[in-house]
Amino acid sequence: MAEGDTLINAIIGGVASIVLSFIPLSPVLGGAIAGYLQGGSRNDGLRVGAYSGVVAAIPLAFVFVFALALFGVVGVFSAGPGGGGAGAAGGIVLFLFAFVFALVVAAVYTIGLGAVGGWLGNYVKYDTDLLE
Repeated sequence: MAEGDTLINAIIGGVASIVLSFIPLSPVLGGAIAGYLQGGSRNDGLRVGAYSGVVAAIPLAFVFVFALALFGVVGVFSAGPGGGGAGAAGGIVLFLFAFVFALVVAAVYTIGLGAVGGWLGNYVKYDTDLLE
């Protein structure tokens, strides 16, 4: 947990985000922990916070892949034995569009809020008397 050890601090912040995931905006808290531990400049805090968001997004990606596999199997079996024709193809395209949109929104939420938290953690470390 040395100051400036980006990988370790990002992992700590990402794990904190995952553990605190029952709290709204938990990536901010994980990023703040990572940014506080990182030290350095504001850009260093921002970077390690974004990395902690990436670490926190890994379990989210597994959930999305599982959902895609589950709904893909359900969609194939619900098309019937003769196939679904154009209606099924349109449904699959719509589902994939919604899936990709949700994945992008979740990634922006997790990584973006982690970066904001990293900046705030660095700010708290150097510009406040909050944790002295």
